[in-house]
Amino acid sequence: MNKLILLFSLVLKLSIFAATVHAEHLEQASASCQLTTLDGKPTYDLQELKGKVVYMDFWASWCPPCVKSFPFLNQLEHDLKDKGLHVVGINLDEKIADAQAFLADNPVEFSIVADSSKQCAKVFELMAMPTSYLIDKKGNVRHIHQGFRADESQQLRSLITQLLME
Repeated sequence: MNKLILLFSLVLKLSIFAATVHAEHLEQASASCQLTTLDGKPTYDLQELKGKVVYMDFWASWCPPCVKSFPFLNQLEHDLKDKGLHVVGINLDEKIADAQAFLADNPVEFSIVADSSKQCAKVFELMAMPTSYLIDKKGNVRHIHQGFRADESQQLRSLITQLLME
């Protein structure tokens, strides 16, 4: 029983920590995030996504859970794009060729950008791969999800649907 209480306490503290550390606005983040296409051309500013619910997913080619998450992200884009969801995958590979090879094996239907300077990852205090940030229409981070497990996809979809209705 003591172990259960300790575990619950730890989870609660981590949740509070994550909510306070990552309570960023897109306005603040966009000033520091220099996102590009995979071939290095400047792409949209995060500010352009205000007014939409954004599922922002940091990924890399060497990340096994990322392979598992891409079909889920494709499905989200397909099902919820017309309702106001924008899915964006932010690549953190050192070599763009690795990202391109990954995408050749794992086709995407959502936006892919690169964070070659890793500045955006720093702004969002990225600690694991993949990590997803669910951002509301006002630009507030409302949920952070580290890793990917298929059994959690329904819960994530429910959170997204809830934000789309706000």
